[in-house]
Amino acid sequence: MGITGLQGRRVVIAGSRKTDEMSLIIEKQGGMALTRSLQGLTMFEEEQLEEPLRKFAAEGADWVILTTGLGSDSLMGAADRLGIGEEVKERLSQARIATRGYKTSAFMKRAGLKATVSDDDGTMQGLMENLSAYGFEGQRVWIQLHGEAAPELVRFLEERGAAQVVSVLPYRHVPPEPETLALLMGELTEAAVDTICFTTAVQVHYLFRHAIQAGNQAQLLEIFDKHVVAAAVGKVTAEALSEYGVKRMVVPDIERMGALIIAIVRYYEMHDGATP
Repeated sequence: MGITGLQGRRVVIAGSRKTDEMSLIIEKQGGMALTRSLQGLTMFEEEQLEEPLRKFAAEGADWVILTTGLGSDSLMGAADRLGIGEEVKERLSQARIATRGYKTSAFMKRAGLKATVSDDDGTMQGLMENLSAYGFEGQRVWIQLHGEAAPELVRFLEERGAAQVVSVLPYRHVPPEPETLALLMGELTEAAVDTICFTTAVQVHYLFRHAIQAGNQAQLLEIFDKHVVAAAVGKVTAEALSEYGVKRMVVPDIERMGALIIAIVRYYEMHDGATP
């Protein structure tokens, strides 16, 4: 009789949020959930936002690029607590706004703002392709990022003549524990797991950077090619896996954690008979 659901499969959760919820879904499908957080707590750095927010409230910008809904909400919350929420919102309404991802589009709707450029597939590449139709000569651009800098986006804007590019990061990513990385790499090498669920691109970056520093990137790629299924919650995470050379991956049509688990189940149903 064939394997059903995730029976006998060991599924790694690489995230740090909603791990209990994901574990429950995996276990209901007969799998074993293992949490190996490759993304440390995302810390809110509110004290670092006061100066850029006050400057934005006073001077505004020609373009504002919002890359995450959570980060956009956090910026507005910080502005409200600083007593400059109305000023910041007014400056946003005066600027041309570009958004990345459906959660950022949802923020715009809640805030009563309209985007000049909108990229719902959530990738930085898609955002830049949409922005390429516009000129930035002499323009002041204000970018909200999440966790990590985006040098490719800054370079894209500067090459098109932007006079000033200001990046604001309301959150920062804390690297995973070295012990967690070493444990997971050992499990991967020993074929002790079947699937890794990546819920953000930064988890992919931390794993591959660890492998590259240890000289094990080729081995890790072979593991993903032959033994372990890489599962990405959405296009941005899948794009990160592709950047490192991962070719076989599972990506759900809907960017939700529950949908990711169901996509993994369907993958194994289609490849029934593969060794767990």
